[in-house]
Amino acid sequence: MRRTPFIFSVLGATLISAGVMTAHAQEGFYDPTNKASPTGKTIGYELVKTIGCPGKGLLDAPCKETAPADSDRDGVIDSKDKCPGTPAGRKVNADGCELDSDGDGVIDANDKCPNTPAGRKVNKDGCELDSDGDGVVDGSDKCPNTPAGRKVNKDGCELDSDGDGVIDANDKCPGTPAGRKVNAEGCELDSDGDGIVDGSDKCPTVFAKTADGCPPPLVLEGVQFDNDKATLRPEAFAILDKTAASLKDWGDVNIEVGGHTDSRADDDYNLKLSQRRAETVRDYLISKGIAADRLTAKGYGETKPIADNETEEGRFKNRRVELSRN
Repeated sequence: MRRTPFIFSVLGATLISAGVMTAHAQEGFYDPTNKASPTGKTIGYELVKTIGCPGKGLLDAPCKETAPADSDRDGVIDSKDKCPGTPAGRKVNADGCELDSDGDGVIDANDKCPNTPAGRKVNKDGCELDSDGDGVVDGSDKCPNTPAGRKVNKDGCELDSDGDGVIDANDKCPGTPAGRKVNAEGCELDSDGDGIVDGSDKCPTVFAKTADGCPPPLVLEGVQFDNDKATLRPEAFAILDKTAASLKDWGDVNIEVGGHTDSRADDDYNLKLSQRRAETVRDYLISKGIAADRLTAKGYGETKPIADNETEEGRFKNRRVELSRN
């Protein structure tokens, strides 16, 4: 009675072994060849992917492989994506972060100035800073602290329309001709204070309220000559002494000593006589300290009368010497 179960067990095992052997004989043995594998065979973890999933039989159908997740669909899988919330359609780099082509710290999608030169500071829109608001970015602004509202040139510096070195905003004389010297307010200099600017003043170091800034011709009243003479009369010396003192106030202006005659005698004689009279006065002024190189003697003869040559009184007035700027 005890041997009967054992007999049945051996018999069952024999039958099962025969069945498996029969199945193998009919279907053939498992072939490990796998063309998709780098080794050409199914090995290691590939057994799970190509032969069966955990919990399935060895010869069951392979499991379907799940693609790695890319939550923001930017082409970079989540496990490698350093910027996982990228908006749809944005271009990204290998780390899944949006591109910043000019490297200014503002991504291309938000950058309104995408070609900023390297190293420039930018605002939130990716545009270079213009700290003084003059329309010239700081990187190109040679005058970065321009007051608000001032007009500037391409370098960011305030305009100086007349080129006198004083900016328009401070220039009280904005139309100064080119090359003129100006003061701190942009107005031309008037060195002698006669109301005529140096650029128009023909005698810029001499105070003279005249159209050209020079003293008018000085008729030496009382310095007349006897007929046909070139010697000074006694009363002329005091007049010439005062004249010499006043000429020192004329600065460095060159002076012409002009000699004149009346109309008696011929023109050539009168011209030579007037020249001698001019030289007589010039020599006297030099003796009183006026530099010789400032004085020029010139005779005009009878060509410039100031009185009527038909009268003795008129002729006497015409025999004279005048001083004028040379």
